[in-house]
Amino acid sequence: MRPIGRAALLFGLTVPIALAVALIDARLWAAWAAHVGAALLLFLGDAALSLPRRRVKLTAEPPDMLYIGDADPLPLHLSTRGWRRGASVEVLVDFEGELEPQPIQRVTLDDAGEARLAVPLSPRRRGSGVIESVWLRWSGPLGLATTSLRVPLVETVRIVANIRAVRAAAIRFLNDPSFLPGLKTVNALDAGSEFDSLREYSPGLDHRHIDWKASARHRKLLCREFRAERNHQVVLALDTGHLMSEPLAGVPKLDHAINAGLLLAYISLKTGDRVGLYGFDERVRAYAAPAAGVAAIHRLQRLSSDLDYTTCETNFTLGLAELSQRLTRRSLVVVLTDFADTVSAELMVENLDRLARRHLVVFVSLRDPALDAEAQAQPRSIVDVGRSVVAGDLLRERDIVLKRLRRQGILCVDAPPSAVSVELLNRYLEIRRRELV
Repeated sequence: MRPIGRAALLFGLTVPIALAVALIDARLWAAWAAHVGAALLLFLGDAALSLPRRRVKLTAEPPDMLYIGDADPLPLHLSTRGWRRGASVEVLVDFEGELEPQPIQRVTLDDAGEARLAVPLSPRRRGSGVIESVWLRWSGPLGLATTSLRVPLVETVRIVANIRAVRAAAIRFLNDPSFLPGLKTVNALDAGSEFDSLREYSPGLDHRHIDWKASARHRKLLCREFRAERNHQVVLALDTGHLMSEPLAGVPKLDHAINAGLLLAYISLKTGDRVGLYGFDERVRAYAAPAAGVAAIHRLQRLSSDLDYTTCETNFTLGLAELSQRLTRRSLVVVLTDFADTVSAELMVENLDRLARRHLVVFVSLRDPALDAEAQAQPRSIVDVGRSVVAGDLLRERDIVLKRLRRQGILCVDAPPSAVSVELLNRYLEIRRRELV
């Protein structure tokens, strides 16, 4: 129990008056003592009439798992075991690990002496977060004394890649009727380049699809039917270097890249392609050979969740050369990385060019919206002018690198975190439609 501001104000205003009275006449020292005793009785009475600590019971239901980029609630149930006088309780939760601190919340006990609230759990990075304890604080009916109670919890929660957002976005795409031709074997002519079957010719069909040899054998005109080609090989190459550890919109770039890559992997597996994963920085961190079947998404999720944040400089020469050696057939390689300027991107551009000679490469980088806003902001001081100039120079160098990559035949996706998943998926659908792999 501790006095609060109201008690200090009460003593601060009345003590000088009682002291002045005692100084006027020595016989009035009893009034001073009576004042001190009355103030002490008020404080002790307020503490005695407040909610007893022994009546307070708190239960928490922490989630089993947290997803980066989402804020899940931590439900708390406060019970006072028959206390009917009501009280307002302040709640503060202690976190450790990769969880954002949360402000104090205030709840009021109902007529049954209970209260419920939800404290948001906002992960900053993948890994684990610890819910250490819950602090409760309430004051007495006079507002002179506060009582504090610490309830230990020590609950550890795993923080993994946001497969929940990936699944929700995939469902939205899969329910789009315009996307269905990519999911099913389409038997209409001109739907792809992979041979499917023969059918008898009828007016209106393309003459170029007539199979003359089969027609001669069967003594009637037959046409070849095609379907959208399947069983492509898609490899997600994730850069785990120090640039990808920087936060963007409150979440590290690596986690934005993982979410975009997992969404592409889920859609690719649904359409019949084979998907693999490759993580690298100064050395190879993870590799999963391309595999088919929607069940493979769980393996990709597990491997991507194990990719740790590092402070290493990315070695594109070693990383991309090693990836090229492991791929035995032409593949769609999606490189999710980032760069700072043209100088640091030189080796990256050279090795991507070498990789693009055998494979179809999609280069994905995360654009910082704050950089665009800084470059386009109206300057109000000389400092703002300097910031705008630096931001503009960085954006120009970024455009120079992207233009070089496009001239080398590399498809580029440069988008902010909120749009990178959709941009990447649209590029993938365009590749399938044009059958570039």
